[in-house]
Amino acid sequence: MARDKTVYTCRECGGQSPKWLGQCPHCKAWNTLDEGPAEPAAGAPRNRYQGLAAAQPVRALAEIEASEVDRRPTGLGELDRVLGGGIVEGGVVLIGGDPGIGKSTLLLQAVDALSAGWPVLYVSGEESGAQVALRARRLGLAGTAVQVLAEIQLEKILATLEQLQPRFCVIDSIQTVFSDALSSAPGSVAQVRECAAQLTRAAKASGCAIVLVGHVTKEGALAGPRVLEHMVDTVLYFEGDTHSSFRLIRAIKNRFGAVNEIGVFAMTDKGLKGVSNPSAIFLSTQGEPVPGACVLVTLEGTRPLLVEIQALVDSGGPSPRRLSVGLDRDRLAMLLAVLHRHAGVACMDQDVFVNAVGGVRIAEPAADLAVLLAIQGSLRGKALPRGLIAFGEVGLAGEVRPAPRGQDRLREAAKLGFTAAVVPQANVPRQPIEGLSVHGVERVEQAIELARSLG
Repeated sequence: MARDKTVYTCRECGGQSPKWLGQCPHCKAWNTLDEGPAEPAAGAPRNRYQGLAAAQPVRALAEIEASEVDRRPTGLGELDRVLGGGIVEGGVVLIGGDPGIGKSTLLLQAVDALSAGWPVLYVSGEESGAQVALRARRLGLAGTAVQVLAEIQLEKILATLEQLQPRFCVIDSIQTVFSDALSSAPGSVAQVRECAAQLTRAAKASGCAIVLVGHVTKEGALAGPRVLEHMVDTVLYFEGDTHSSFRLIRAIKNRFGAVNEIGVFAMTDKGLKGVSNPSAIFLSTQGEPVPGACVLVTLEGTRPLLVEIQALVDSGGPSPRRLSVGLDRDRLAMLLAVLHRHAGVACMDQDVFVNAVGGVRIAEPAADLAVLLAIQGSLRGKALPRGLIAFGEVGLAGEVRPAPRGQDRLREAAKLGFTAAVVPQANVPRQPIEGLSVHGVERVEQAIELARSLG
C-alpha cells in the first residue's frame, strides 16, 4: 500500500516544510512544526473519509428545523447523568483518566448494556480480544451481542465501521491508533489529531456514537494536542484515588447537556456501581462533632452535594504554612486575611491545613463561609453543633454574598437530617423549611459570632 505524502506545518504561521526542522523557516519559531497529510493536487481524488457529508444549501437560521436530540440510556444512571441523559446518535465523547482507574471497565459495562437494543462495537488497541473477554467474565457480563475488534490501524477500523454499521463504538484508546497516511509513531501529536478527526467525521456521517478513551499526563490533563478536546462533543474526566473504592466522573465540556456534572461510582468485584447518595461519601464518620469541621453544601452541575470541610490550625514557625487539599490554596490565603482584618481572628503565626473529605475538588466560592467556620473552630478548640451546615461567598470587604440555588442546597441538607444552617442573608428562604433552622448573616464577623454562640 503506497504511503501518502506528508508535510510539516507550523502551528504559529501555517507555513509548510517537506521535512521536519527545529526552527520554522517562515516565522523562525522553534519546535512548532507538526506532521500532517499533504493536500492533494488540483483535480486529484480526495480521500473518501475527508468530507463530513454532502454540501448543504445555505438557509436562514429561523428556517432550519430544530428538535431535541434523541438519547439512548447506557444502563448506568450516573454516566447518563453526566452525559445529559444518555448517548446521542453521532456524538463523539472523549473520556480520560489515570491508568487503572476503571475507564475500560465502565465502558465495557456500557457497551454490554447498550448491546440489548443497538449493534455495538468495542475496538481494543491496548488489549487482545481474550483479555477483553476475561474482563467481561470477571464482571459477570454476558456479552453475547458485543462485537470486539483488536486493531490499531485507522483504515481497518473505518472499514469495519462501514461494514458492520454499529450505532455505538468504543475506541480504547485513541493514543494507540495510527494512520498509514502519516509516518509518525502512534501517540504522536499528528497521529492523535488525524485519527481523532477521521473518526469524528465517520461518526457525523454515519450517525454512530463513538467514545474515545484518552491517556492523561502526570499532571492529570488529557495527553495529546488541545485541539482533540475541541473536536469532540463531550469531554469527561474519570477521577479518584486508586486506593479508594469510589470514583468520580466529571463533564468539563458537553454540547448536549450541562457541564460540571458529576457522577459517583463505587468499584466492586462486579464492576462499577452507581452511588445513589454520594453525600455520604464526603461526610466524616465521626461519632461526636470535632473542632475544625464544618459541613458545606456545594453544587456539582445540577446536583447539590454535602461535603465536610476539615481545618487544622497549629502553632507554626517563622514561616507558617498554608496547605489545602481539594480547595484553592490562594483563596485560602485570601480568606485568612479577611478573617484577621474583619473578624479579629489572627492566624499569622499558625500553620493552617484545610481538607475536603472524600477527595472531592471544590472550585466554587460558596465554600468560603464553611472554610472560615472550620478554621475558627479549630483555633478555638470548640466544635460546631451537630447538624449544622454553611455556605456563602466571602468578599474582601468582609461581606457574605449569596450562593446560586440556595433553596436547593437547603432542601438537600434538610432531606439528609441537618437541623441548622448559616447562610447569606439573601439566601434565607421566605417560606420556612421543615426541620431546618436557617440563620442569615451579612458580614463575616456576624458569622463568627454566631458560630461562637452556637458552639
